[in-house]
Amino acid sequence: MQRFRSIQGTKWIKHFEGPVSSCDLYGTCGPFGLCVRSETPTCQCLKGFEPKSDEEWRSGNWSRGCARRTDLSCRENSSEETQGKERDLFYHVANVKPPDSYELASFSDEEQCHQGCLRNCSCTAFSFIKGIGCLLWDRELLDTVKFAAGGETLSLRLAHSELTGSKRIKVITIATLSLSICLILVLAAYGCWRYRMKQNDSSLVSKENVEGSWKSDLESQHVSGLNFFEIQTLQTAANNFSASNKLGQGGFGTVYKGKLHDGKEIAVKRLSTSSVQGKEEFMNEIKLISKLQHRNLVRLLGCCIDGEEKLLVFEYMVNKSLDTFLFDLKKKVEINWPKRYNIIQGIARGLLYLHRDSLLRVVHRDLKVSNILLDEKMDPKISDFGLARMFHGKQHQDSTGSVVGTLGYMSPEYAWTGTFSEKSDIYSFGLMTVFLGPHTAPPLSSNVHKLILSFSCALSFPNTISGQSGTLSCQYGLWSPMAVQDRTVHTGLCSRPNFALLPIFSQTSPKPYQDQSKSLLDLTSQDRYFRALLKLV
Repeated sequence: MQRFRSIQGTKWIKHFEGPVSSCDLYGTCGPFGLCVRSETPTCQCLKGFEPKSDEEWRSGNWSRGCARRTDLSCRENSSEETQGKERDLFYHVANVKPPDSYELASFSDEEQCHQGCLRNCSCTAFSFIKGIGCLLWDRELLDTVKFAAGGETLSLRLAHSELTGSKRIKVITIATLSLSICLILVLAAYGCWRYRMKQNDSSLVSKENVEGSWKSDLESQHVSGLNFFEIQTLQTAANNFSASNKLGQGGFGTVYKGKLHDGKEIAVKRLSTSSVQGKEEFMNEIKLISKLQHRNLVRLLGCCIDGEEKLLVFEYMVNKSLDTFLFDLKKKVEINWPKRYNIIQGIARGLLYLHRDSLLRVVHRDLKVSNILLDEKMDPKISDFGLARMFHGKQHQDSTGSVVGTLGYMSPEYAWTGTFSEKSDIYSFGLMTVFLGPHTAPPLSSNVHKLILSFSCALSFPNTISGQSGTLSCQYGLWSPMAVQDRTVHTGLCSRPNFALLPIFSQTSPKPYQDQSKSLLDLTSQDRYFRALLKLV
């Protein structure tokens, strides 16, 4: 149907057209049918009802409507014996346009409306609408429409079994699903537990295999008498590796202070799991330090291998590392020139032992002030042998495609070509000697070689530097400033970049150079370096 209206008698405008939906047609779904605007098919039976003709319903002919599936038990409602057992119940259908042909009752609230319908055997539904009152239906429900939102609530009378049966089915369904989920969770938990047990067993076997393999490797390298600590012992000693026990951190891991149960203080080097130092470097450090025994080398007390955990246990150095003194404005005044010279001598003795006097000929490759530890007497000890390499027979140099170490302390030939020898350590030693000299330690710059030479050459001519000679005399006390300075400058010149001119410790020592009147730069370069290095030890 369409409705038009005229504008000034000349033009007709359509202002209504219907029906828009089949639900707009009266009684589309027949008795006890529910017309739903937002669904397909449009018609469905109310709960507790079924199509009178399945064939017609499936074909889209809904005019005959639906019939009640289970008869009501209205007669029993009047019997006191059966009340509360098989009483009819009401099913609430929300958001509907109430059906036609209702009767307006005088009940004042919803509960009275509910009870009034329940007592009347002919009452099939009720709806209590605010502002209108109680509506009762005592015949077929016709033209009931379901909205997506809005509308009223229709309470439909159904047999007890229609609702309790569905409730029972819901309860059974929910209980079954709950039990099934619980069973699945229990089985999953058991499976996870079994998997973790197998993983733990395999991890334990793998851990034992790894530890056994590493210990076998140490024994094959003739490393005997090495203490193997339990991880729990070291965790307790280092307060579970807390930040308060932390002594320092490097590229391979962190060092912690610890105290064993007997009161002995130790330093625990804990390699990080992401450390670039692998099994080879770890074994190398254990093997070298355990075989090298010298008062100017740090002493290894033992190690710990526990799964991914790799730890080394060293003697504890009270004064920590040399860099804590050199690069601290307050602490550097604590080491006067005699102490500095003693440190230089100690490092030189340790290097001489590594290069010449030990059973193994060792190149450290990572000499720097942070790897020089100081005991309670300020005596130096060389540490961190993870990158060290041994030379065999008449071998005097080696090369690597992977340059490792600290760039500021590397000799040029090692940094540029990967070639290293005893002279690589001598270069680093010369640089540390310059840092320890009676002047401010220079920064590590990209032009470090020229910088170091300028310091060394300046020290060889003290009278050209304002106040330098007097300062040296004051610091030396009874020492001969020129004699000591001569030695320091000679050693500082070891850091010059010309690889061919660098000395080695193992060559024969000439007689000590005593002539202080000659300039250092007047000596032949080879003689100059040998004299300087060997005078220090």
